[in-house]
Amino acid sequence: MEKTVVELFAGVGGFRVGLNSIKSFDEKGRAIEKGPWKFVWSNQWEPSTKTQHAFDCYNLRFAGDSNLNMDISKVKKEDIPDHTLLTGGFPCQDYSVAHTLSKAKGIEGKKGVLWWQINDILKAKKPPFVLLENVDRLIKSPAKQRGRDFGIMLRCFSELDYAVEWRVINAADYGFSQRRRRIYIFAFHKSTSYYKEIEKHSPYKVISHEGLFAKTFPIEKLDEKLIKANNIFKKYKDLVELSDNFHACFENSGYLIGEEAFTVRITPKTKAPIPLYDLVEKDGVDTHYFLNDSQKKKYEFLRGAKKIQRTDVNGHNYFYSEGSMSPYDVLSLPARTMLTSEGTTNRSTHIILDPKENKLRILTPIECERINQFPDSWTDSGMPEKRRYFMMGNALVCGIIKELSKNLKKIISKEA
Repeated sequence: MEKTVVELFAGVGGFRVGLNSIKSFDEKGRAIEKGPWKFVWSNQWEPSTKTQHAFDCYNLRFAGDSNLNMDISKVKKEDIPDHTLLTGGFPCQDYSVAHTLSKAKGIEGKKGVLWWQINDILKAKKPPFVLLENVDRLIKSPAKQRGRDFGIMLRCFSELDYAVEWRVINAADYGFSQRRRRIYIFAFHKSTSYYKEIEKHSPYKVISHEGLFAKTFPIEKLDEKLIKANNIFKKYKDLVELSDNFHACFENSGYLIGEEAFTVRITPKTKAPIPLYDLVEKDGVDTHYFLNDSQKKKYEFLRGAKKIQRTDVNGHNYFYSEGSMSPYDVLSLPARTMLTSEGTTNRSTHIILDPKENKLRILTPIECERINQFPDSWTDSGMPEKRRYFMMGNALVCGIIKELSKNLKKIISKEA
């Protein structure tokens, strides 16, 4: 089976960088791809900005007519090329289904749209394999109805004849340079040889040894003797009923096949992470990255412990409290999770002691790219510097995808 890929919500190309082990680009800015994955179509659209910086970067590195910059809801799903693997990193949103309609129609509010676009593509194109990434809170959202959104996703997959493995992975646990925790979802269609092979194993074996995630990212142990089973189908006649009533505790690893989902908390078999010191620029950086006295005072306050009295919308007073952080990020440790606010004056921005000047500064865009394992200057494509930080805060750790690619290639090579 040919290794063809569609990349949704492509950003600056994290899935593609990871799958094809991209390390550099040529003098024209084109990525040098050595991997076996052929990307036949991609889509990147940012509705909240006039200038499409992410798409412009993607289109520079992967120039071609198959890159689309369009609202995915306006794309005719049947026109998307056939593909073996559907990939995408999509937001955790409200997936609830309206009372008046069923079968994933009638989404409440403007959120939740992107999952239903994925669902429509699955219906139209039936790709054999799907690999998705999301924030780890997906398995516990929404707060007032824990597990509902993920339960809806699993129900959708099952109704379309897919089995699903999932794993919450902290990149630093497996030797990478960022303490970034994300959920990865691997779905495979009932028609595949892989499905027929994997269904021979017990759910315990799939999660602990035989599944894609177990083979790629080994586990130390399952933290419970019995895997919890969540029947998310027989109790509810359709998605509306499930949406209204579902509540479950999904753990950081699990497996769905047929009409049952099994979940258990696992402990990873860890590897020593890459420390920040290995990634920072040591030959000197521009002076504007260093903190002046005013900025030092601001960060001292932001990273310090505080208890501030505030007033809510109803006029009631309350205290907002935060614990203290270290004055700066230690270079002997991996990076914390990068957020889209990286580089701005806020509590979450990394502050380091420059190894050459021994002065406090923020990270450079290149250092942020290295933390996510993009090639140096990947986002230096004409976008403002603050957007380069935003892109890395919004990206995935490409090394996770690179490692998964090794076993994905083996799986697909066995398909007819």
